Amino acid sequence: MTHSELLPRPPSPLVEAADDRFGRYGVRLLLKRDDLVHPELPGNKWRKLAPNLRAALEGGHDQLVTFGGAYSNHLRATAAAGRLLGLRTVGIVRGDELAGRPLNESLARCAADGMRLHFVSRSEYRRKAEPHRLARLVDAAGAAGAYVVPEGGSNALALGGCAELGRELRGAADVVAVACGTGGTLAGLAAGLGPGQRALGVPVLAGGFLAAEIRSLQAAAFGGPAGDWALAEDFHHGGYARVPAELEAFAADFGSRHGLPVERIYVAKLLWALTELTASGAFAPGTTLAAVVTGRP
Repeated sequence: MTHSELLPRPPSPLVEAADDRFGRYGVRLLLKRDDLVHPELPGNKWRKLAPNLRAALEGGHDQLVTFGGAYSNHLRATAAAGRLLGLRTVGIVRGDELAGRPLNESLARCAADGMRLHFVSRSEYRRKAEPHRLARLVDAAGAAGAYVVPEGGSNALALGGCAELGRELRGAADVVAVACGTGGTLAGLAAGLGPGQRALGVPVLAGGFLAAEIRSLQAAAFGGPAGDWALAEDFHHGGYARVPAELEAFAADFGSRHGLPVERIYVAKLLWALTELTASGAFAPGTTLAAVVTGRP
């Protein structure tokens, strides 16, 4: 992967998913296959990381440092990007109790891609938004001078990349839905959509903190609110990385119906939420929904 390959890729495919669970209510479902946008940095990870990677390279940085939990897709994507670009990577991982344990599959993949993992306490991790605490964390991780990519990759640069996703969907759907972790994808997506379209976010974490975070991200990126967006809470199935049996069965069934490899932590919760909301009458007959498939298993 070279610097030139960080240029935007062609629009990802938009395909119809004929499904009676939507069709019986007069709702049309489209799948925005953003999982196909890049072979190793799929979906919103490509959208958010590419602008930051360009900035790091143009700024002469040879090291990236970022943050995430034990199952973070963002950590994995950053590690892969570092390997592809020849950049050193450091992952500051939430939970110092993990330091003495065998790495789970997700963190093992990061390490295999060359990421150096630095585990910190949950209390330290929570305070990383405080500038002096952030500097201390980065120094302690041996990453002073590295280009800092925030948790989830969500910053003003990332929102510009996600706005392009919205522009690709202009005129294609009435409602564009996406699963949310840190809110950056939704914040940028909403800004890129056209008049009369709205963005719907499905948080995969409990807590109800995302609305304020999205407003803050949009203010930093665009100077204020941008686009029409809303959140559909209560579809997190117990919290991040929780995949109860009923969600697992739903994801497997959806995948077999539509030939789609359904990622469980984000995409399954998004598709479940849209199915439930459609059955509850949340979308008027004649509505076209587009679900953004942000990753793959």
